[in-house]
Amino acid sequence: MSRKKGKRDFKSKRRGPSGKNKRGAKSAETATGRITVTAGGFGFVATDSGNEKDIFIPPGHLGGAIDGDTVKVGMVEDRKRRGNRGNDTERGRVAEVLKIIERPRTTIVAELIAGRKARPLNKRLPDIEVRGSTKGAKKGDWIKLQIPSLEDSGADGAIPPSIVVEALGKAGDLDADIDAAIAEYDLLPPYTEEQEKRAAEIRPDNNLPREDMTCFFCVTIDPPDAKDHDDAISISPGKKPGEVELGVHIADVAAWVQPGSEWDKEAKRRGFTAYIPGKTLHMLPKTLTDRASLTPGQPTPAHSVIITIDSATGAPIRSRRTLSTVEIAARLTFGEVAEAMKGAPPEHWDKKLRSNIAELADLTRKMREWRKTNEKFIDLATEEIKVLRDDDTGEILGLQRKVQTDADKLVEECMLAANVEVAKELAEKKIPGLYRVHPEPDPDKLLEFSIFMEEAFGIIPGDLVSREACGKFLASLPDDHKKPIIIDAFLRSMNRAIYLEKPALHFGLGKGRYSHFTSPIRRYSDLYVHQSLRVADAEGAAAARTKRPNPAKIAELCSEKEMNIDQAYYAANDRLKLHYAKKVMFSGELSVLECIIRKVSTTGLLVDIPEMGMAGFVPRENLPGPYRKRGQALVPMRGGDTYKCGDFAYLLLERVDFIRGMPILRPA
Repeated sequence: MSRKKGKRDFKSKRRGPSGKNKRGAKSAETATGRITVTAGGFGFVATDSGNEKDIFIPPGHLGGAIDGDTVKVGMVEDRKRRGNRGNDTERGRVAEVLKIIERPRTTIVAELIAGRKARPLNKRLPDIEVRGSTKGAKKGDWIKLQIPSLEDSGADGAIPPSIVVEALGKAGDLDADIDAAIAEYDLLPPYTEEQEKRAAEIRPDNNLPREDMTCFFCVTIDPPDAKDHDDAISISPGKKPGEVELGVHIADVAAWVQPGSEWDKEAKRRGFTAYIPGKTLHMLPKTLTDRASLTPGQPTPAHSVIITIDSATGAPIRSRRTLSTVEIAARLTFGEVAEAMKGAPPEHWDKKLRSNIAELADLTRKMREWRKTNEKFIDLATEEIKVLRDDDTGEILGLQRKVQTDADKLVEECMLAANVEVAKELAEKKIPGLYRVHPEPDPDKLLEFSIFMEEAFGIIPGDLVSREACGKFLASLPDDHKKPIIIDAFLRSMNRAIYLEKPALHFGLGKGRYSHFTSPIRRYSDLYVHQSLRVADAEGAAAARTKRPNPAKIAELCSEKEMNIDQAYYAANDRLKLHYAKKVMFSGELSVLECIIRKVSTTGLLVDIPEMGMAGFVPRENLPGPYRKRGQALVPMRGGDTYKCGDFAYLLLERVDFIRGMPILRPA
């Protein structure tokens, strides 16, 4: 999971195929692709062509397929869905799974529960029967299961009883939970001492000419605990009146990591730095990145993009890219810059630094306004609550709420601008590279969101197929306790951003050509782009097209690695939040929790706990008196409170259910 700055990328009953289709008559049309199964029991299939919208697979029509399988699906003719108010709504393609073609997953990490069954850590997977020896594992332990091949599975592809290959420790033990998340998502271990020693011996390739930019006043802006510093920014007068030059200077990691080298292969295997709470797994050895990082007070190799901007409007005019040598004047934190933008810079800042940041703040505000007018990006402020854990002791220190500040927006504008200019050059010169793409929303996902909004809140979002419509809808939301639930549901209805080898629309940003260039220390996608540009600079674009590996395969690899690491991060963070809840429950630090009802079911209430950034559950038996479900509400049968979606509920922690993966609560 990436933790550095940057625009949120938006990073959402079995039967055999011969059964009668209850959703409409079958058509002869089929397709193949990879299926993503949600925790709600339905799925979406991304077709192999990659040019069509995802195909919706309703609950009960998965044909035994599990998340990640490659499947063959058959379309059904009924492509409309009855809306909540009786109106028919057009939807995308609907299908059922006819055949499971490939199952890449061979192991699953799960918790051993009663009845010789195991509940996967990945909530998208079904419970699995266990056969044979448990390798000493007892109920409540994490185990790694070897699942049978497709040939040994049932006729409908369902996972048959599986054998235990390893016991991983007690579920609910803090270290075991983190290790289980790392094992489930197959993350590679940290570099060994021997690897770090070898990496310390490599030297950069300095054969290409560099432009001396040590006269630029460059600053880095990072979190206070940042270990790697791979980007810096500068601002200077333009060559013509009314122009200003914004410099984005990136650590020249490609000078240290040549294509096909040992460290290039290792970085490709990892894909990204994985920021697992309390256990950061770096993409590149630290002995290498420490030297490649932008270092204050001394000349440092960089890869710079200089963008000329209209100082009055914030519009980009032209740009140039060059290998450079820069000198970092100051290392700043987001907190310092945010305070300075409010008019309260740190006392130790000198006049030049204060003036520099003030100019950057003014320019980036204009750049953002220009983008808002001309690109109509989805302006969505989100927040994240993560667990702070000491890397050395493993102790949970508390929770941190991350909200986008003006300092984040300042850096974001600079990085977006550089990424766009690099994407333009890649496309115009036909240099092999990777583009960041955010597909348009899927009609089925938007329909599910609209139905949820109407049933839960009485809000009809309207047609959200355009960015303008999305922006107007989000701007219309009341600034109350329901807003975070609505925004979270909205984000889940959006498609995930991916990498492609050719430019295409980034829906959220409103950009047609956009790449990733600004974080080569922690993202292989960026390193790949740096390497391609370096080959093009040395030998020309034609040579780059000949010498660079197939970018389509690299794009697919990076997309898969990114999603896998994100899932590992969220799984680990969610488990640590359970430990935090257990800790504060026994310490008495929390008494009554103000929660928001997210979903109402016949079994109870699913609630958001804003204070902890996690979900909790109130079993129906914990509610006073008998209740019956009516729409999105539980209504008392003999007097009492009605519980409906979007309402506040004041609750107490009863226990932490590590098997279910959430706190269990009761009314206060």
